[in-house]
Amino acid sequence: MSSERPINPRFDDDMWFNQVSPGPPRYRSRTEKPVRYFTVIDKQDGVVLGYVWAANEDDAAAWEPRQAAGPRAHIEGGVWHAILEEAKGRGILPSEALTELYSDPEVGVNGRALPGSLADAPNAGAVKALAQGD
Repeated sequence: MSSERPINPRFDDDMWFNQVSPGPPRYRSRTEKPVRYFTVIDKQDGVVLGYVWAANEDDAAAWEPRQAAGPRAHIEGGVWHAILEEAKGRGILPSEALTELYSDPEVGVNGRALPGSLADAPNAGAVKALAQGD
């Protein structure tokens, strides 16, 4: 009698692994650490559309739409979000991305950074609360 054990047929087949792409590089969208942020206004009428914030400590940066601006804020947010993804793809720190966005008046499609609006907040939640206010 043979001492070999029969091979379980489930383990006899070749195995295939599919590698799943993690998607584009992204900064984290939340942090409890201090953040810097600036206000984005509509290029035409000056309405506040939202805020862009960043924090190096948690490698975080995001767009926070102003609730009172309605759909315009969410539409414009797609542009700022894509720009942040591109910055992360270049491997730059969130604060560097924030500086680039703040200093370029032509970054957004309908919105632009409000000069003199660069400020500090205790965390991303404070910026979110600002965006929900009014």
